[in-house]
Amino acid sequence: MFRISQYLREVHEAERVGRYPTPARRGSGTPPGPVVIWNLTRRCNLTCRHCYALSADHAYPGELSTDEIATVMDDLRTFRVPFLILSGGEPLLRPDLFEIAAHARARGLRMGLSTNGTRIDEAVADRIAQAGFDYVGISLDGLAATHDRFRRQEGAFAASLQALRWLRDRDVKLGLRYTMTAQNAHDFPALLALMRDEGIEKFYFSHLNYAGRGNIHRGDDAHFSATREAVTRLFEAAWSAVEAGRDEEYVTGNNDADGPFLLDWVAARWPQWAAPLRERLVAWGGNASGLHVANIDNLGQVHPDTMWWHHDLGDVRKRPFSSIWTDVSDPLMAGLKQQPRPVQGRCGACRHLDICGGNTRVRAHQLTGDWWAEDPGCHLLDEEVGWQTERVPLRPFTSAKRVPVMMESKSCEAN
Repeated sequence: MFRISQYLREVHEAERVGRYPTPARRGSGTPPGPVVIWNLTRRCNLTCRHCYALSADHAYPGELSTDEIATVMDDLRTFRVPFLILSGGEPLLRPDLFEIAAHARARGLRMGLSTNGTRIDEAVADRIAQAGFDYVGISLDGLAATHDRFRRQEGAFAASLQALRWLRDRDVKLGLRYTMTAQNAHDFPALLALMRDEGIEKFYFSHLNYAGRGNIHRGDDAHFSATREAVTRLFEAAWSAVEAGRDEEYVTGNNDADGPFLLDWVAARWPQWAAPLRERLVAWGGNASGLHVANIDNLGQVHPDTMWWHHDLGDVRKRPFSSIWTDVSDPLMAGLKQQPRPVQGRCGACRHLDICGGNTRVRAHQLTGDWWAEDPGCHLLDEEVGWQTERVPLRPFTSAKRVPVMMESKSCEAN
């Protein structure tokens, strides 16, 4: 997750006092264990076009039991996991969800809930508030007509918006999550306005990772220019909120090129703060898959993140999560934990590699079969990364006109 508002607050403070905060060292503040996104169930009441789990509304055999989940949580606590996100499918379809949440709370685990919102009524909103979730994320793909078309269910938008309102009124910390494609880009400005009008604190903009239905529909992706325009709009919205003193958070996910892009945006306006901001971004380090973000699926398989369901690292029924996560005998995990990563092409030659970490490896793998090929979803121009435009392509997609990438592959998923 790239926290736009956090960095722009620092720039704003530097402008105010004439001095940038003390630069952070690379890796400073790194949590001891990874944030864990846990798909408690694959079952979902919706069949969204961009679901990475290819979920449907039926039971899936072999899912972890309540007791098995509790045992894994003991290990997560010992491993000092800083945050646990309960996701799905639709996690509210698990009848033991609030028992699971109570287990997490009893172990001192901070936790979030990722839901499509359509299962939330006032009684469920009360239970969510009482369960002590630190954050609840609900996705909107656009306004009513667009959202319902993406979700393949009439009335889904109205139900999700009402859920946001009920949770807001109970002082639950909320995030509105959005995935942009060529089919819903026209609703993006309206969703930013809706966030502010409804008093939602956080806006999460996610780029495409090729997985599940998102992989099937990647031909629908918006163009790179639309990506850059949308992310620039987020920068402007975040800066406006900072200047006005509004407590709003704007973040992006699944495209770590947003870090260098912000650096260029700030450098064009406040060049005196570009160097210290760069130090901040290097300390952030970019893509966290296999490092500071992990996934456990509904069957107990561990993955480098939620988009790597085609690559299993181990089964929590057979080995503790902590043992699986620290095992670098798997060549993908060894490479993901290597600094810098052994990336190729534009990524390997990029002058911002120490900021973005080679971006999202799953996109390269889905298109080329190579974990370390350049990321086809990078929206930075060749001149911005310092790459020679006259070159011999290393992969089919590395021609001058690269494949555009623009949406998240599961909009319920939270990072």
